[in-house]
Amino acid sequence: MKGRLRVNAFAVYTMFTVLLALGLAVAGEIKQDWQTDWDQTLRAAKSEGRVVLYVSNQYDEFFREFQKKFPEINVVTVIGLGPETIQRIMAERRAGRYIPDIYIGGANSGYNVLYKAKAFDPIKPTLVLPEVVDQSKWWKGSHRYIDEEGQYLLAFNSVALPFVGYNSKLVHPDEFKSYWDLLNPKWKGKIVGYDPTLGSAVDTALVFFYSHPQLGPGYLRRLLSEMDLTTSRDGRQITDWLGAGRYAISMFTTVGRIRLDDAKAQGLPVDWFGPRNLKEGVPLSTSTGNVGLLNRAPHPNAAKILVNWLLTREAQIAYQNIFRDKDSLRIDIPKDNVGAWARRIEGVTYVNTDTPEGRDMEPVRRLVNEAWKKR
Repeated sequence: MKGRLRVNAFAVYTMFTVLLALGLAVAGEIKQDWQTDWDQTLRAAKSEGRVVLYVSNQYDEFFREFQKKFPEINVVTVIGLGPETIQRIMAERRAGRYIPDIYIGGANSGYNVLYKAKAFDPIKPTLVLPEVVDQSKWWKGSHRYIDEEGQYLLAFNSVALPFVGYNSKLVHPDEFKSYWDLLNPKWKGKIVGYDPTLGSAVDTALVFFYSHPQLGPGYLRRLLSEMDLTTSRDGRQITDWLGAGRYAISMFTTVGRIRLDDAKAQGLPVDWFGPRNLKEGVPLSTSTGNVGLLNRAPHPNAAKILVNWLLTREAQIAYQNIFRDKDSLRIDIPKDNVGAWARRIEGVTYVNTDTPEGRDMEPVRRLVNEAWKKR
């Protein structure tokens, strides 16, 4: 009996040793695979010598951090607004010119124009670095793609976008439990907002109202046609009017766009309704934090290196430090620099507006135009 036990114990020990060795070998092989891939790509990227992006001004500042880390890869940034950038990319491609390597920008333009034009290569197979591939480091334990196929447009930002502000001397926040309270006749003629026909600046708020199951087209139609709204296309003017008490409520544009948080910090009597205030919640948007690899890119290896770096912990910390109104989808980084209004909070209601349905603006714009004419 004792002999058999000794034999069995020895067999278990031997099996454990073999399995451990196999496990270490497999782990080493996996490490070797990604490291080899990375090293080969980096050498090729240095030979290419550059990577080209069409971006907004703040991204130009952000990618200086990449330049410091990879000085042999020159980052060429062409500065422009989102719609202008998209139009330029498509015009160049129609002319047979393939200049930028990477798209970084808004969900609507990236999806409705570039994705539908089949201008992207899959981004998923190019993710190499273990800390990037490890989805446990990302919000809700997964990478978030905004295309149905889940491999072309990767979101690295998801920010809360409260868009109803108020003068704290004229409005008591306890009066509001729902967006329906904005339709109270007492607020008629006392609301100012961005022009709802303006386009991208108001799209998120309009989609939120239009698609929300507790609000919907009927709510949006009443808001636009019944409440005698005053509109402006100047964010500073809206904030000035709100702070001076000329209007009690502002809407259709985010806290960050009209710098309502700065005004509050300066002592003006302004505030806003966040996700804890109104039961229907607030929109959650990827904003300009979406990345895709353009196909037929002239510098594919440099693009691969940049995209992997972009999604690292180091880069996403730098991203939040520069873009104070953005909240990275990486959850293993500090959030102290994210504006209080923009930061995601666990346990509250958010509505994702970056969906295929939400990106179809035609029915929303048609309703807005019809209701606006009837006001």
